[in-house]
Amino acid sequence: MTSDDQNFIGYTITDVGRLLRTVFERRVRAFGLTRAQWLIIARLHRRPGLSQSEIADLLEIEKAPAGRLIERMEAKNWLQRRNDDRDRRINRLYLTSKGNRLHAAIWPIAEATVDAALADLSAEERRRLSGLMARVKMTLQALAEHDSARRAGAATDADEEEARAL
Repeated sequence: MTSDDQNFIGYTITDVGRLLRTVFERRVRAFGLTRAQWLIIARLHRRPGLSQSEIADLLEIEKAPAGRLIERMEAKNWLQRRNDDRDRRINRLYLTSKGNRLHAAIWPIAEATVDAALADLSAEERRRLSGLMARVKMTLQALAEHDSARRAGAATDADEEEARAL
């Protein structure tokens, strides 16, 4: 990495996220979990009843591979699908008691991994970092919604001209 790369915040954020996932993944390997599986378990613990489509979006994968992943997790009795009360085409996902026990086992490892990563920061630095990252996240969510709404509408002439210039 060049010195310019080390000073670009986008690379730093990406590297921090990747390294956190890598360290955590190594620490939970003994549970036989893939990254996608532990992400689903963590998300369903926080938000029970997500749909298969929402899980696919969270994992940034297509619906078919998400469905196969969910089938494997269902076969291990980590989660269950239930029909949506309002729309029979939608399956809602919930952790089973075994899935909840698995979450209870891996969550302290996740917390310990983050604590270790932030060990060199004071409590005040951690609080500030968390607040700043939350603000960045909110800004990016608003940008994503704006871009999505813009894409849903017709592209303007200026947008098309800008794209051609690239």
